[in-house]
Amino acid sequence: MLALRLARGAHPLILARRLMVAAASAGVGFLLLSALTYALAHPGESSASLLRLSWCLIPLAATVHFAVAVARTDPSTRPRSGLSAVGLGPGRLALLAASSTAVSGTLGSMVALLFFLHLRGDLAGLPFDGAAAELLAADEPLPLAAALTLLALVPLAATVAAALTLRPRPVEPEPAAPGGPAGPRRAPGGLPWGCALTAAGLAVGTYAGRSHAGDPLPLPGEIDGNPVGVLVGWALTAVGLAIAGPALTHFCGRLLQMFRPGALRLLAGRILMEESRRIGRPLGVVCAVASALIAAWTLYDEGPRPFGPLTGLGASLVVACTTATLLTSALEARAARAATVQDLRRLGASAGTLRSAAALRAGVLLLVLTPLTWGVATLAAVPLKG
Repeated sequence: MLALRLARGAHPLILARRLMVAAASAGVGFLLLSALTYALAHPGESSASLLRLSWCLIPLAATVHFAVAVARTDPSTRPRSGLSAVGLGPGRLALLAASSTAVSGTLGSMVALLFFLHLRGDLAGLPFDGAAAELLAADEPLPLAAALTLLALVPLAATVAAALTLRPRPVEPEPAAPGGPAGPRRAPGGLPWGCALTAAGLAVGTYAGRSHAGDPLPLPGEIDGNPVGVLVGWALTAVGLAIAGPALTHFCGRLLQMFRPGALRLLAGRILMEESRRIGRPLGVVCAVASALIAAWTLYDEGPRPFGPLTGLGASLVVACTTATLLTSALEARAARAATVQDLRRLGASAGTLRSAAALRAGVLLLVLTPLTWGVATLAAVPLKG
């Protein structure tokens, strides 16, 4: 009940983010129900049905990632003075954020069920009722228990992920020198593991592309062959880029400060290094999604391989969720450095200088991450062409 009250009185931007989470949950729920109806219409093709269900895991993961980012940046669940006295400590606030995530995910799943039944023709009297009856196997009875189980996946996964991410952790302050300020934060680790996982993903994708005949990467509309190895390879590559993202962002900040930097480059580089942990992982995920899209476009641009509507829906969900997660993390970083910006303005820094520093940060990220993304996409697509 408290989560609903806070949601009703939240800022319009916060409500828009929660509605975006609900919309993404609705899209994933519709994909899961579509995979269920395919299994009902083709009872003898269990492998193809399992393949369709496995493709739904990618937009599901992107949606959960976005839901966690929205829960983390929700100002109503941040610890504030006086809340602990009324029983709303950090642990209770984490549960409150998880409850808000559950409400958004459940709302999206309910919308997905209603829209799905409407397109199947089970709900009559509305426009476009039964418009996708053949695609959604309207002649087969829908098992309600299985449908509700699939629809519960997104709210449950998002709620658990939000609760684990926002749970209170013990504070371990780093000792400072006597009489002096604390030292600079260490560079984020993970680059060796990220490179290793990315290389392993490319190796798995290469092996899968060369070990199976026929179409190496059939999409849900074209079930021929066995793309499990390719899917696992891309998953490993995405995890590797996400792990390496903070270290790569920190390196971009150091790159800005090389070769006798001025005040502008020093400011842009220090801010990028400070924000590397916050925006690095979303940047890595966006790079992984972009490389997958480039590789898929390279493969499917060579012949008549049509994309089905469900494939387009899944790809749109992944792109939208990963982009929205990156933007949400960028807004979180902007809010975190608001006090620093005010201090800089009091010291005489102009608004143009701050905008130039932001442009420098974006430029160096594009300069470093664009070739990396293109290289990963090329390496992933080359073995699949044969």
